[in-house]
This record gives sequence, C-alpha cells and structure tokens, in this order.
Amino acid sequence: MKTITGIRYALSLLALVLAGTSHAQAEDSLASLKQRGEIRIANTQSSPPWSFIDEQNAPTGYDVAVANEVAKRIGVPKVIFIADSFKNFVEGLKTDKYDLVMNDLTPTPERALQVDFSEPYGVEEFRIFLLDKNTDIHEREDLAGKSVGVTAGTSNESWSRKHLTQSDIRTYENGGLVFNDLANGRIDVVISSWFGGEKYRVANNLPLKAVGAPLTYQLSAAAMRKGSDSLKAAVNKAIAEMVADGTLDAYTRQFIGPDYQMTADIKKALAEE
Repeated sequence: MKTITGIRYALSLLALVLAGTSHAQAEDSLASLKQRGEIRIANTQSSPPWSFIDEQNAPTGYDVAVANEVAKRIGVPKVIFIADSFKNFVEGLKTDKYDLVMNDLTPTPERALQVDFSEPYGVEEFRIFLLDKNTDIHEREDLAGKSVGVTAGTSNESWSRKHLTQSDIRTYENGGLVFNDLANGRIDVVISSWFGGEKYRVANNLPLKAVGAPLTYQLSAAAMRKGSDSLKAAVNKAIAEMVADGTLDAYTRQFIGPDYQMTADIKKALAEE
C-alpha cells in the first residue's frame, strides 16, 4: 500500500512538473521569437487590398503593413511572409508552418476552438458582385437557384453555405480566378468583401458592380497557435497602440481609401456582437 501511495505521489508530482513546463513553454512564445530574431507570418498574397504582390514582386497591402508594424512593436526585427490559402491557415498554425496568420481572417467560434486570436485590427462588409449587364439580381433573395462563387476556406464560403442554401455554391482556390469566371459568365455572382471586389474590378477593368445591402459584417484578427499567451498579449498591446496613435487609419487610407474609417467601424462591429 505504501509503495502504491508513493508511486501515486510521484506521478502527481511529475504531472505538476510537466504542467508547469508546458505552461512555461507557452509563455515563452514571444521570447523564442525574439531569440530567433524573426517571425513567420502567413497571408494569401492574392487578396487585395489585404495582401498582394507589388510591382517589385514583394508582399504588400493593409495586412502586410499591419503585420510589419506589429513585428516592429513586439520587438522582432525580421518578418518572413509565407504565401498560403485560407483553407490551410488553421492547420498551418497547428503544424508550426508559421507563427501568425494576418490576412483578413475572421475569428469565428469554429476557428477559435483550434487557434487563438488577437483583438481585431480590421473589419469589412461582404457584398454581391455581378456583371454590369445583369439586371435580374438586386438582393440576397434573388440568389435562389443562382451559381455563387466564393474563395475556398474563407468565412464568405462558410456564410454562403449556411445562408444561401438554395444557391449553387462554387469554391475557388484563388480570389482572382473567381472574378475571372464571373467576368466570363461562368457563374452568376461572387460573394466578396466590398474592398477586395472593388480593388480587383478596378485593377483589371472588369464590367462588374456590387448590389444590395451588405450581407454580413466581419472583423479580422491575427491568429496564432493555442497557448501562445505572451505573443498574444504583445500583439494585442501593439494593436491597441496602433488604434490609439492613428496607425491603423493611416494604413487604411493608403491601401483601402480615404473615405473608410477602419477603427470607427471596428468599434461599431464590436458593439453589434
């Protein structure tokens, strides 16, 4: 009996030590990045105005600018951007392919079960895009029986599958491809952020328009592996500073346009939750 009791006591001590070690490792998430001197941040590099490739073949956009500034403010001197698709972001974090995801990623309850999210640093409206010559579709109610293009793995895909149950939902790996198919008449509409759709329409001179009221109103935040507590705290602090000193609104004017007030709309979206 004493031997069994002793073994149980020893196992209890070991469990406490292991738990303490695990917690310490989680709390070292920021320290390890500082020691490494670099942070790996994922984005699609194909979803303007959030992330895309510029004329110098370098990542740019609102999320890229915010990511670079966050890295600077948390004390990590080098950012390595890794291109990936929305559908891979959560698994990429879980398998240590990158340290953060910063690309218009919505902190949904389903995603929050698998990864941690920072405070929001972006928000946008999702709209119906269609050909200029299309006069049959005006609102969400008109989408029954229509083919709807969405980018695979995005929150607009999950929203469309949940709310447009009478539509033919078609997924695309690349945000550009879905708009090309819309322009070529292969699908009836695209569900996209107003910013992303307008940017793509103008850049490619496509005969498209957005119609109807916003379908949904979604926040975006930085995602990281579960238990990255010190990294999450540092990122939250950086975002709060960028809201207070006007940095987020400055990046908004640079990459999205002068008429959109990012931080004001983040507050409105949070108030509606």
